[in-house]
Amino acid sequence: MLRNQFNRRQAIRSMLIGPSALLSLDAFNAQRTEAAAIDPGDQIKVTAIDTFVLKNSWVFVRITTDAGITGWGEMLKDDAKACAAGALEVGNYLIGKDPRPVVHHWQAIHRGAFYRGGPIKTAISSGIDQALWDITGKCYGVPVYKLLGGPTRDRIRVYGHVSEKTGVTAMKVGPGTTRTPFKYVEGQKFVDEVAERFRALRDKYGSGVDIGIDFHGAVQPPTAMLLIKALEPYHPWFYEEIVQALNVDVMAELARKTHIPIATGERIFTKWGFREVLEKRAAVILQPDVCYAGGITELKIIAGMAEAYYTPLAPHNPQGPCSLAASLQIAASIPNFMVQERGDNEYAEILASPLPPVRNGHRPIPTEPGLGITVDEDKLMALVGEPRPYQTQYDPDDNSVVDW
Repeated sequence: MLRNQFNRRQAIRSMLIGPSALLSLDAFNAQRTEAAAIDPGDQIKVTAIDTFVLKNSWVFVRITTDAGITGWGEMLKDDAKACAAGALEVGNYLIGKDPRPVVHHWQAIHRGAFYRGGPIKTAISSGIDQALWDITGKCYGVPVYKLLGGPTRDRIRVYGHVSEKTGVTAMKVGPGTTRTPFKYVEGQKFVDEVAERFRALRDKYGSGVDIGIDFHGAVQPPTAMLLIKALEPYHPWFYEEIVQALNVDVMAELARKTHIPIATGERIFTKWGFREVLEKRAAVILQPDVCYAGGITELKIIAGMAEAYYTPLAPHNPQGPCSLAASLQIAASIPNFMVQERGDNEYAEILASPLPPVRNGHRPIPTEPGLGITVDEDKLMALVGEPRPYQTQYDPDDNSVVDW
């Protein structure tokens, strides 16, 4: 009905205005595309918020409007039920409001409660934010990056599974050995094994493939210090999460001991969390997660902060299609994008149609409105279920709890 109202307005305008003005109107309509769902002056309100927890702990949020436009987002997969329930509470604020003032809503959700930040609350904001941007892009018939001032590039480099078929030329591995977990201080045998395994990988793929190493915050500082020096001769692309980001000074101290770039960010949220990392040069590659760090709105700000320190973004992505799609919108709208994690994932088990295929290590920027994807709700519902439990890991030698 709203689309029909727009068509009637357009017809009336064309009868009342002169030829030159009509050309301008036609140009506006061409920019707006036929995919536009409503006229900018039309009213639209949020009518419902729903959440879905999948068996693999991915958490989705769906926001519905009275114009028939639906937006999708994703949230943190840890504490999945808490995130899903928290998003529903946002309905007390959001239902009945126009979804399009996205940044205003971000501020209202963030500052509307006495306690701010934290992983769960920021994850809730992140999923809601993605869904609101998805709706807004669909309203105007453009991908989100166009609303953010993009595109800044024609295609997006990805890393994942190196393949001749896709031409992916970048990957990431862990510092694997024949045994885990890692001790506080490892001996020479362990360090040599890690270095030898990475050397073999470098020999296999050669210098034409970039290979990052993810310590996953599971290595204690004394061992991390040994590993970063032992691996240097084989030219890792970057060291990721050499230690947990809870003590930025420790990470900064280790960063000063190597010329290999340090990356971190998947467990850091909001602009306030990344400020100290940038100021202390604890990392020179930031990896914020769009499902956890504050959504599209916040990642755009984090990217701007990082640009002032000549620091690129390589968004974290261990989750589903909304996570990737929202990250691609960021990649297409910032100047300091580096590479997208799991950017080669197709998510055929959830999407109604595939993303543009990866070619020569890059995925084309999305062209469809909103996030640029369509969630197949039947496929999604088939995956809904009890999330996985905590993945607590133990040292087999003494049964103590260890990082994983």
